[in-house]
Amino acid sequence: MTNAAIVILAGTESHSDLGRLVNGLEAAREFAENLEDDLELIFDGAGTQWIPELEDEDHDYHDLYRSVSDEAAACDYCAGAFGVEDAVNDAGVVTVDDNEGHPSIRSLVDDDYEIITF
Repeated sequence: MTNAAIVILAGTESHSDLGRLVNGLEAAREFAENLEDDLELIFDGAGTQWIPELEDEDHDYHDLYRSVSDEAAACDYCAGAFGVEDAVNDAGVVTVDDNEGHPSIRSLVDDDYEIITF
């Protein structure tokens, strides 16, 4: 069994950001497909901006996102700071705020999660 926390930090501004997002979602799917693994998928920082884009059924990676969206969470503070709080809530994505409004990476490490950032 593997505990993995995939953290999407890439914004939506460039082709390389899209590449980082897709690589992160592919990694998340690989963990999600292995029922013995425990996955946390966190959209943090500028990465929170991807949620409304990926919720669009016409987005090229909508299906990939949907394959792991049940595992998704978003930084509460960053969703607000990047102006996507309403879209995150509308999508039903859980927000996390256990470290002064942000996800607690320390708690994940303490729970033996491997932290992988994209």
